[in-house]
Amino acid sequence: MSDQKPIIRTDAPAPEGFEGEGFFATKLSSVIGMARKFSLWPLPFATSCCGIEFMATLNPTYDASRFGMERNSFSPRQADMLMVCGTISKKLGPVLKEVYTQMAEPKWVVAVGACASSGGIFDTYSVLQGIDKIIPVDVYVPGCPPRPEQIIEGVMQVQALAESESIRRRDMPEYQKLLDSYNIDN
Repeated sequence: MSDQKPIIRTDAPAPEGFEGEGFFATKLSSVIGMARKFSLWPLPFATSCCGIEFMATLNPTYDASRFGMERNSFSPRQADMLMVCGTISKKLGPVLKEVYTQMAEPKWVVAVGACASSGGIFDTYSVLQGIDKIIPVDVYVPGCPPRPEQIIEGVMQVQALAESESIRRRDMPEYQKLLDSYNIDN
């Protein structure tokens, strides 16, 4: 039996608020933002080499779990961050759009690599020239394929969005207009 104490993570900064002896008060949106930031559940939608680089971010060398990505979700209804990694053909486009619409709000989309961002080197009739043609994208990760460090940087940008986003942003008319421009019912 060991006398070691459990390690408790205390490096997450507290949101702005009022502090006193035995109490801490802050805005509800700040607490929810902090919780969202450190509990992103990614849904990998990997079709080619960028998916291998995404898998590398999960190994112990890069350890994506330290960013709150402890659990990969393979069900759209249990994920809040869609990681599109690789080439998307025009036939696969409706499937990707269906996966996006099945995700619960709030949700974020990361286009990983040149193919997901712009079609990459595949300027052909059968390849979608960027997933932003069919679903809204929050963060673009450049590269062909991008290194795991770049993918982690993209995840950190999503964390910043999740932390600073208003709880009510998804109900705003501007967001509804964006979804309407993609023919997505909310």
